[in-house]
Amino acid sequence: MLRDWIEQAAGRQGGTVYLAEARGSGTLTYAGLLAAVGAWERRLDEAGLPPGARIALRYDEPLEYATALVAIVAAGRVAVPLDPAAPPADAARVLAVARPAVTVTNGTFGKTVFDSSERTRDDSGIFLCTSGTTGTPKGILLRDEQLAHTARSVVASHRLTQADRGYCSLPLFHVNAEVVGLLGTLCAGASLAVDKKFSRRGFWEMIAAQRITWINAVPAIISILAMEPPPARPAGVRFVRSASAPLPKAALERFESEVGVPVVETYGMTEAASMITANPVDGPRKPGSAGRPAGAEVRIESPGAAASGEIGRVQIRGGGVITSYASGGRPGAFDADGWLDTGDLGYLDADGYLFLVGRSDDVINRGGEKIYPRDIEEILLAQPGVRSAAVVGAYDEVLGERPVAYVVPDDGWAAADVETLLRKACAAELPRHKQPSEYHVVAELPLGSTGKISRRQLKDLVAAGR
Repeated sequence: MLRDWIEQAAGRQGGTVYLAEARGSGTLTYAGLLAAVGAWERRLDEAGLPPGARIALRYDEPLEYATALVAIVAAGRVAVPLDPAAPPADAARVLAVARPAVTVTNGTFGKTVFDSSERTRDDSGIFLCTSGTTGTPKGILLRDEQLAHTARSVVASHRLTQADRGYCSLPLFHVNAEVVGLLGTLCAGASLAVDKKFSRRGFWEMIAAQRITWINAVPAIISILAMEPPPARPAGVRFVRSASAPLPKAALERFESEVGVPVVETYGMTEAASMITANPVDGPRKPGSAGRPAGAEVRIESPGAAASGEIGRVQIRGGGVITSYASGGRPGAFDADGWLDTGDLGYLDADGYLFLVGRSDDVINRGGEKIYPRDIEEILLAQPGVRSAAVVGAYDEVLGERPVAYVVPDDGWAAADVETLLRKACAAELPRHKQPSEYHVVAELPLGSTGKISRRQLKDLVAAGR
């Protein structure tokens, strides 16, 4: 499937740039991509790595990384993207789950890692390893047809055309950049500027110079950009896409007010080859919502038969959703009809928009009262002087758990002033059982590689009394 797209694009628009360095001069045309596919196929054949063999990739530069990733999948193999900055122990954990035949580092083949005969079928695709919030390694094989299904959904939902030029600084070893960025762009016959990492310095000047029409971002990037808006609305930018974690309504409203570009909130996960739901680009967008199903089915499983607005477990199925884990995974995650329990909690409103309230294992049980951290976080983030915030549960010998808040203040705000402000706001807007028992004003919150707040690390801090 992906190879067909590449051959068609090379024949139709071979000289068009597919990938470009956002802050450099390097480019890759569609004709160049087709040549890269052929070169990788010959190289893998010569190395005795047959179709379906798993090839681990570790590249420092995003243009080379992206080229190798797409070319290897199109050459009929399974790419296993690795974090180039991962400590040896983390890389070893991924390799032990994925069991690739070889590791390629910046274009150089390493020694054989595992027997290539361990491939499941003559499938091409991407193999990802994710621990989620449980810490248990899960191997996820996204086959060519699943990747193509979701890429088509991205193009349809975001109205991407050959005239579009996206920007992506998200890590290429995660599904968002791979499917939404690389494959969505490929499916549309469009262009994508890739960046090694996000930097606010010269950001809007770069966006203008690259003639960017849409930006693939995460909440942390959106919040930072809202604090230093450009002097005028960026010309040509149709929307900024938010993914990987829920975007606080206060951050969305601040960005749209200061920058003047609409934010499209989405929801996805690795098991669904990325996108599951999305707010429409040219239709009603509901702040705080992850949007409507886009290429996937979504239902809410709850005792009350999931009436409109009732919170329950979010379950999904569709052409991009896996039907089993390659290894690991939660027992009972899939039912007989192919529905996958995501582990997320949320509700569907009367218009079919999905609203997420948190992970099932993030819910705080205070004396039998269920508390969803996002309800508190939205109040905290709406206050002046707050840059970011997260709420987790702390052990309580009487009540079981109690909510504790971690807050990063804006520059120039004293910790004592921020805490006083937040205590007053929560007392005024939240029932007593939802009010945090403690406020920790910190310099920064622990983040994962995609910019998502690491609640696991925060829970460790709470347990350690810090």
